Amino acid sequence: MSDTDVRGEQGDSAPGEQRAGGGGIAKGVSGYLIGLGLAVALTGASFWSVYTHMIWAPAVPVALAAFAIAQMGVHLVFFLHITTGPDNTNNVMALAFGVLIVFLVVAGSLWIMAHLNDAMMPMNEAMAQMH
Repeated sequence: MSDTDVRGEQGDSAPGEQRAGGGGIAKGVSGYLIGLGLAVALTGASFWSVYTHMIWAPAVPVALAAFAIAQMGVHLVFFLHITTGPDNTNNVMALAFGVLIVFLVVAGSLWIMAHLNDAMMPMNEAMAQMH
């Protein structure tokens, strides 16, 4: 797939998207360096939001969640090259399936831990059986 359309003009592409037509190593490395810069900036912003008093204290967890979501987006686009292009459909589906599996494992574990006491024998009956 080429970077140019029928008229020879440059086409649009997502920030982390890699084209098969070339661009050389320098273009690939520059994409990784932009991603690295954004990741370092978001990490610094996370630490800044915790240690500064410029953010209202109850809003710090919200700020950290926003920085974490932005950090995940940077990693997905710049390092894993997950974009919404038509040639990345399998990558997006694999990512969605992975998120589903993680959600099911975490939700199942939380459900089991929340209902653990209901399935256990009362302590006085357990002690009576030991003697």
